[in-house]
Amino acid sequence: MAKSTTMTVRIPPDVNTKLDALARDTKRSKSYLAGEAIAPFVERNAWQIEEIKEGLREAKSGAPGVSHDEVEKWVRSWGGGKKERARPSPRKS
Repeated sequence: MAKSTTMTVRIPPDVNTKLDALARDTKRSKSYLAGEAIAPFVERNAWQIEEIKEGLREAKSGAPGVSHDEVEKWVRSWGGGKKERARPSPRKS
C-alpha cells in the first residue's frame, strides 16, 4: 500500500451529500475519491506556478524577451479578417 497522510477538509453540505452518493455508487471511500480529485488539481497548479516562477526568473535575468504589449498585439491580430502580425522576436530590454 502506498504511503499517505491524513487531513481534514471542509466542504459544503450539498457537496458532501453528492460525495456520499458517489462513494456508495462506486464502492469507494469518500477519502479515496477526495484524494483522486485533489491529486490532479495539485499537479496542474504546481506545474503552472513553477512555470510562472521560471518566467519571472528569466525576466529578471535580463535575457532577451518579448514584451507583454507586443505579444498582446500579435495575438489580437489572429483571425477576424485582420492581417496577422509576424511573431515578435525576443530582444534585450
